[in-house]
Amino acid sequence: MRNETRGTVELTLAMVLSGTLGVFVVESGASPFEVVFFRCLFGALALGAYSLVRGFFTGHGFTPRKLGLAALGGVFIVFNWVFLFEAYEASSISLATVVYHTQPFFLVLLGAVFMRERISAGKLGWLALAFLGLVLVSGVRPGETASLKGLGFALAAAVLYALATFVTKRITGVRPHLVALVQVVVGLPLLLPFADFGAAAGLGSGWLWLVGLGFIHTGLMYVLMYAAYAKLPTAKIAVLAFTYPAVAMGVDWAVYGHHIGLVQALGVPLIVLAGLKVTLAARTPAAAPAPRTAGHAPEAASPAATRAA
Repeated sequence: MRNETRGTVELTLAMVLSGTLGVFVVESGASPFEVVFFRCLFGALALGAYSLVRGFFTGHGFTPRKLGLAALGGVFIVFNWVFLFEAYEASSISLATVVYHTQPFFLVLLGAVFMRERISAGKLGWLALAFLGLVLVSGVRPGETASLKGLGFALAAAVLYALATFVTKRITGVRPHLVALVQVVVGLPLLLPFADFGAAAGLGSGWLWLVGLGFIHTGLMYVLMYAAYAKLPTAKIAVLAFTYPAVAMGVDWAVYGHHIGLVQALGVPLIVLAGLKVTLAARTPAAAPAPRTAGHAPEAASPAATRAA
């Protein structure tokens, strides 16, 4: 019980940190491509140092196939971050985070398309409920192209996160820290052509926020999550993961004064409830082993980080 209590504290802290991600992105003053590039750079330093100290490189378990899958997952996860951070700018942290949590439904659809997994009537019902919640949360009115643009970016991020999860779930026998390390390292050459280092040089105090994204949100946060996963039952992991959007919405309101309207608020519990039901169903013993590796999630370096960006 003491072990589970410690895991609960670790995962809750990780999700609270994940909920502050949007503030670090916005306050850095950098464009999404620069933000993700430097998140990958500083995150690689943090995860690499931690893995080296813990001796994870000895007997790492990688094969050419597993390394290739990790790299492919990295492509998806890195651009998932780019689209999520674009969604922050185009709409708000609150709206982007809630819409981003439609990831489990895209994962179900990917399983149906590529693995021919049957979608039960129950799952179809939860998918329909989540879609209704998405319509309400979007709050898009005629002529509000900014909201529509933000919605599109957040959905694209969710799809990419689901693809990263789908690929990375097929990697076994490798510590998630090393999978995450490969993914952020892949992001460096991938984003290099898009990064404007001239603009980044003038960020001033924005560099502190970028360093924080790497060491706190891609180093400390993932270490806490992976430590918690070994101590907690999957049902508790799924429930605690929803601390992330709750904190993100609270922080967005406290720092920027952004809040969703009454109609939008009605859609939030629909998405959360449907997502929780689908996630728990996917984590039964008959399904894939848990925890899986989210997005970004939310917020987030490897899809094993459920719900984290």
